[in-house]
Amino acid sequence: MFFLPFILLFWASATHGHPHELTIRDVTLEQWRALNSSVGGKLHVGVPVARPCFRLAAPGVGGTTNATECSTVRQGWGDSLFLVEHFGAYLNVQWGSCQATEQTCVISGLNSSNPVPSDPPNICQQGSVPPHYIDVRDASDVQKAFAFSKKTGVPLVVKNTGHDYKGRSSAPGSLALWTHNLQQLSYNTSFVPIGCPASHAKPGVTMGAGAIITNIVAFAEANNITVVTGAETSVGASGGWLMGGGHGPLANTYGLGVDRVLEFKIVTPTGDFLTANECQNTDLFWALRGGGGGTFGVVLESTTLASPRVTLQVAFAAFSRNNTNATRGLYEVIVDNSVRWAEQGYGGYIEPNQALYVTPNLNSTESAASMKPLFDYVTSLAPSDPGVKILSMELPSYGAFFQNFIANSGAPVGENAVVGTRLVPAANFNSTASRSALVDALMQTLAHVTFDLTLIATSPYNVPDTGATSVTEAWRTAIWHAVAEGGWDASAPVADQKAAYAGISQAIDFLRAITPDAAYQNEADVNEPNHEVSFWGTNYPRLLQIKKKYDPHNLLSCWHCVGYDPSSPRFSCYI
Repeated sequence: MFFLPFILLFWASATHGHPHELTIRDVTLEQWRALNSSVGGKLHVGVPVARPCFRLAAPGVGGTTNATECSTVRQGWGDSLFLVEHFGAYLNVQWGSCQATEQTCVISGLNSSNPVPSDPPNICQQGSVPPHYIDVRDASDVQKAFAFSKKTGVPLVVKNTGHDYKGRSSAPGSLALWTHNLQQLSYNTSFVPIGCPASHAKPGVTMGAGAIITNIVAFAEANNITVVTGAETSVGASGGWLMGGGHGPLANTYGLGVDRVLEFKIVTPTGDFLTANECQNTDLFWALRGGGGGTFGVVLESTTLASPRVTLQVAFAAFSRNNTNATRGLYEVIVDNSVRWAEQGYGGYIEPNQALYVTPNLNSTESAASMKPLFDYVTSLAPSDPGVKILSMELPSYGAFFQNFIANSGAPVGENAVVGTRLVPAANFNSTASRSALVDALMQTLAHVTFDLTLIATSPYNVPDTGATSVTEAWRTAIWHAVAEGGWDASAPVADQKAAYAGISQAIDFLRAITPDAAYQNEADVNEPNHEVSFWGTNYPRLLQIKKKYDPHNLLSCWHCVGYDPSSPRFSCYI
């Protein structure tokens, strides 16, 4: 049964907003009930996931105190697979809070069993968790939401799994479209995009918007195929990961997610349920292949190219994390060899004390020979470092690699996390001087982060730019996607939170100073300067035209998305 536990207070229309932005009007209980009826009872109250742990709650916050449920929440707080099952959860928890007003409902990410953050006088507050959401199951649910927003001015957000570094899937006082339960997966050996001739047939996997990477990899294994994914197990592969580019360990040779997508099914803000592929709605297809999620419509499913099962060569080398004196030497070896490794098809992940590489292009003998400089360096540390580990192995499939090396790793979960990112092109590796400058910048960046610096060798270096996607052209010449990570714990005051954002911007500035203006939009600095160029290169003007065509009233707007206006009240919780 639907109920309205509070009266929503909406903002007045912003005078400096989008030229077609709607005026927000008072919404009556009868209108909410009518919306709930129109979507078959799928309108729900959004409750912060930590609500059961709080004895005190602000007026209007749904849910109740419950010791058993709280214990479950505390146990699952650092588990992304747990959090994605709950609408009121965000994996980087500040995006469920209103940072500007310090209204929040979170427990400690450093020690989830610590009762202090949830004990009185602390109060569970709604923050930026949307107070209402529709559990989307079909196109009609989305169409009804767009009509409701257009009539009332209630802001919309699209939420899939809650993997969100920029707050794009939350907003105070909003109505959310939760696509998590669109979990369908199917495989067609001869998929023909709708409207295309039979000659376009390719093997394809069709996945609902909510299907997560861990399930997709398992599905591909069961069908003896390879589907390119990212590394985070609980990311939805049809959502923002895909539409923002979609990088992963095989991207070097297989391409980004947007290189491989064959078709989208999408509901646009004009209320149309469209199929976008290379044969129809081609402008929208191009925009969705890199223009970002939550922008041009709500994608219900996508179909991506399936490749044959592939044998992979894996190289891993590590030393003790506290052996910080060895980090510069690791960087020097990797910088000296990275272009050659990229040309050989290697993708991978580099931390300050370890490197993981994988390629489908070499045999085991060739891979061991290619990785010898890395292995020799790390082996040289063994006499004084008991944490040295060297591994060179062949695996029979991407699924085997994923389970052995990726599934149990990942980014911070249940914490307040901020990131800054930079695409580092081959030009930075071309000379002795440029390589030395790059190593210096890496060391400076590392010295200024509070969490970590990860160098992600997942650029589509061997997949040329054909103009078919709308991501920045800089992806095609990049060797790395560098990510600086920082954050704070639940109890930090807003001044410390602002300092964390500023600090990560300053950390990535060392790499900004020596690289072109290019970043990965899904993991970028919240305060990314010149974001239109950084994310989309020369493609932004065309993306903006397409945005206005399919969303003339700007019903969908999110931070640093195409056509966004930072003065909109939906961004009032940013700091």
